[in-house]
Amino acid sequence: MGTELLLYLGSLALLDTLSPTIIGVTLFLLLRNKSGIASRLFTYLLTVATLYAALGIGLMLSFTFILDAFSSLTEHVIVTRTLFGIGVILFTLSFFIPASKKRYIPVPKTESLLSIILIGLTTFLIEAGTAFPYFAAIGLMTSEELPMYQWLPALIVYTLVMVLPAVLLFIGYRLLRKWLEGPLERLRMKLTEQSNSVLSWVMCIVGILLILNTI
Repeated sequence: MGTELLLYLGSLALLDTLSPTIIGVTLFLLLRNKSGIASRLFTYLLTVATLYAALGIGLMLSFTFILDAFSSLTEHVIVTRTLFGIGVILFTLSFFIPASKKRYIPVPKTESLLSIILIGLTTFLIEAGTAFPYFAAIGLMTSEELPMYQWLPALIVYTLVMVLPAVLLFIGYRLLRKWLEGPLERLRMKLTEQSNSVLSWVMCIVGILLILNTI
């Protein structure tokens, strides 16, 4: 795996850390000040990361099979052109995302671990449709024809980076709860109001990265 590809994948992973839903649920769990926060939060994050990893593995295996079947005809030119087209579309659409629409952030109805797992599943269903950096990363790894022993660890590390901000928030809250409660509550409110702005920027940057990579 080349250094250039690693830089692109790292940039996309960092963009995916801006998930309003994951951060929003994390803040909700932290600010409730209930016992067992650690077990509930890490159950939630493990659920989200596992579902994303499973999706990525499924897509990588499917795309690899399709490309192997048609490689003699296309030589992967179609993949490159498709990624370029997707980059142009994302870049263009990023300017048309309305900034005022509020985002629904799910919250658990009970304190049970089953409820937390269901919130993780709900987060995955909400985020997966707009996980543009994640799909772009899969597209780039597919176009580079990486063997499984390279893309599988890369995919796992990518999903761990996605949930890293939530882990850092938990550590910071544990150490500085007294000073962070107010700012974190304001951050939680901001996420619901400005999540579309985040999505717009993410789409724009992903589009640019795809265009640059395919050029």
